Amino acid sequence: MKPLLSIRKLKKNYQDLDGEVEALGGIDLDVYEGEILSIVGPSGCGKTSLLSILSNLENKSDGNVKFQNETIKIGYMLQKDALFPWRTILENCLLGLEIQHSLTEESKKRVIELLKTYGLSEFMDKYPSSLSGGMRQRVALIRTLAIDPDILFLDEPFSALDYITRIYLSEDVYNIIKKEGKTAILVTHDLAESISLSDRVAVLSKRPAVVKKIYNIEMKNKSTPMENRKTKEFNEYYDKIWRDLDVHL
Repeated sequence: MKPLLSIRKLKKNYQDLDGEVEALGGIDLDVYEGEILSIVGPSGCGKTSLLSILSNLENKSDGNVKFQNETIKIGYMLQKDALFPWRTILENCLLGLEIQHSLTEESKKRVIELLKTYGLSEFMDKYPSSLSGGMRQRVALIRTLAIDPDILFLDEPFSALDYITRIYLSEDVYNIIKKEGKTAILVTHDLAESISLSDRVAVLSKRPAVVKKIYNIEMKNKSTPMENRKTKEFNEYYDKIWRDLDVHL
């Protein structure tokens, strides 16, 4: 199967007061259509830098990034929801379409249907201050989906939430991504999150980061993230990936 995204020998160097810092040491990775791929690694290894390069927010220092075709649209969901407090929920969700000058009656209708489908229709005319943290992140995801992206980049989208909320929201996000048939790259520091949500998990080494190992997450009775956490295979993957991280406190 031809990958939707192919990354080869991707490098990123930064300049600081002490000279040049090598963040990414040569990333090789393929991403396939319809999969959720999680990227985990030690703190500061360059996971967010990788997403920034893939979405053209930063320049790479070397290497190649090749999408299946030039028309592929990217949706980027940040750690914080970044909703504008003076815009209603619907207006926030339409923002990307407005920026791209692609807001039509048809595209607006699609966004309204997304809000209805995912339990936010009664909040369309309300403002972000009236929503819980989990609901705000769901709005942020719908805003990202509004532009109908081919691939989603999720940069620790649950990190600002409490433990219970993040588990329930990860369930929501998983169901939305699968139902909408999207491809996603999830950057997270939470191993349980990565294993329960993903089709594959890529483990990065410490800086300068390379791909240390890729796990195909296979479970006998694979289901939703919450159910996946209860399986025997979940614990086995957790132990293996934890050892691969090689984190010394």
